[in-house]
Amino acid sequence: MQTIQPATQKQRLQSLDFFRGLTVATMTLVNNPGDWGHIYTPLEHAAWNGCTVADLVFPSFLFIMGVSVVYAMQSARADVANHGKMITKVLRRALIIFALGLLMSTFLIWDLGTIRIPGVLQRIALVYLICGLLFIKTGTKVQAAIIAFVLVVYYLLMTFVPVPGVGPANLQPETNLGAWLDRTIFTTAHLWKESKTWDPEGLLSTLPAIGTGLLGVLTGTWLKRKDVTDKTKVYRLLFAAALLVGTGLVWNTFFPINKALWTSSYVLFVGGLSMACLTLCYWLIDVHGYRRFIKPFLVYGMNAIVVFVASGMMARAMNKIKISFDGEPMSLSYGLYHKYFEPYFSPLNASLAWAIAYVLFWMAILWVMYNKRIFIKI
Repeated sequence: MQTIQPATQKQRLQSLDFFRGLTVATMTLVNNPGDWGHIYTPLEHAAWNGCTVADLVFPSFLFIMGVSVVYAMQSARADVANHGKMITKVLRRALIIFALGLLMSTFLIWDLGTIRIPGVLQRIALVYLICGLLFIKTGTKVQAAIIAFVLVVYYLLMTFVPVPGVGPANLQPETNLGAWLDRTIFTTAHLWKESKTWDPEGLLSTLPAIGTGLLGVLTGTWLKRKDVTDKTKVYRLLFAAALLVGTGLVWNTFFPINKALWTSSYVLFVGGLSMACLTLCYWLIDVHGYRRFIKPFLVYGMNAIVVFVASGMMARAMNKIKISFDGEPMSLSYGLYHKYFEPYFSPLNASLAWAIAYVLFWMAILWVMYNKRIFIKI
């Protein structure tokens, strides 16, 4: 990792940093309610099929990562002599992100026999690796064809290929093809602890997640074009976004939108929403210069991976540390929540207030880092 000081920073697309920060701040909010039994519906993942605000966060981050690949690599990619060094850098960064994911899985647990191998950062690492390599070595037509191929193949695999030991293809949590593959490769000991029989960041569902990242790559490539006006960029991206959302909704009728399975309809639906959101941010922030209230999310966006890892580890540590509140032993997190939040709000609002406080706590730290120009990059 390295700390980048202002003298070495390049001109950045502020709308991209803002959108990344909005996404990571929302992820922090969603991941840290005061009480998992009391969560407002939009901030809770859909039970299975369907899509809530919480279900938009992870794919939006992968989409943003795809856009970032273009802005980070396009200049160097023009010279083929740079490709070897670029590929090495992509491999190195992917390995570091994957290792951070494993570190988060083992933090304060240290049991390699039950370590969760799939995970959020692990999926980010794999998607970044494939998208980075494809951007270096292929053009937009090939990338678009790969998206279509991956989404169609995934649909066919999930809906037509029989599941060994189970029977016909199906889209149920424990008996779909992806769940069977994860149990076969990782065994139940290394899957998501909430189920042990399937994993929401499983291996097969990472295939369509690559499509999410590539949609970001195509968007970034279009935004970087110098032969079209900003107005044309915005209109065409909004049209493409509407087309993606519409196609996703149509596909949803026979291949339901589902985050846990990362269905092809989900890729198109959320990819279209992410494209529309970034485009509107680009139009307001980078084209028209509207920047009055963007800093709270810029500070999150400039140290996104850092806050995701650190806030996740801190939350786990607060759950592990035992203290005494009013003579009763409890975890540090629940003790603080029980004493300073529960008595003053309804159950739903107390849970939300804790999550907001957690977001603001990290915002304060990131604000200081931002002002000191401390941006930790992998």
